[in-house]
Amino acid sequence: MKRQKKNTGARGTKNDTTVPLTPKNVARLITRVRGVAEPLCEAEGFELVHVEFQPEAGGRILRFYIDKPGGVTLDDCAYVSRQVSDLLDVSLEGTGSYNLEVSSPGPERPLGKENDYERFKGKAIKLKTYQPINGQKNFKGILSGISEGIVEISMDDRTVVIPFGEIHRARLVNHGENGCLYQT
Repeated sequence: MKRQKKNTGARGTKNDTTVPLTPKNVARLITRVRGVAEPLCEAEGFELVHVEFQPEAGGRILRFYIDKPGGVTLDDCAYVSRQVSDLLDVSLEGTGSYNLEVSSPGPERPLGKENDYERFKGKAIKLKTYQPINGQKNFKGILSGISEGIVEISMDDRTVVIPFGEIHRARLVNHGENGCLYQT
């Protein structure tokens, strides 16, 4: 579900101030968005799986992934989009225009919270770190879990340990046309 949002100044005119998308600014913005959206989602019976804010060909995208037991429908996405839209306009004043998208996480679900790394233990994942770890930033393997903020991934004949705070992005890996996730 996509919705074009334009932040406006106090008099209703378009605010020309656009916050640059540095990693630090994006992290702050996502924290603010989570603070607004997560309580609303939980109150409505949804899990806010992940939030992204990034530039794309059509402009800046603020993307929410939501889920609930039994999965989400297009109507669920539209409902959450409508509910959170006005709250975000107030919270994101001065960030410039963006497109709001709300969707299901799909079979290649993003992993964004520490408990995701325990919840999906044994599943195939791919992740990217902010800084190289042993000369590598991209990892693909079987998630072994998380302990004291350290994520473990089994890759071929070795186990890689990655501090949770160093993970830039991570997703489950879909290994089948039927949407089934690879399991060990």
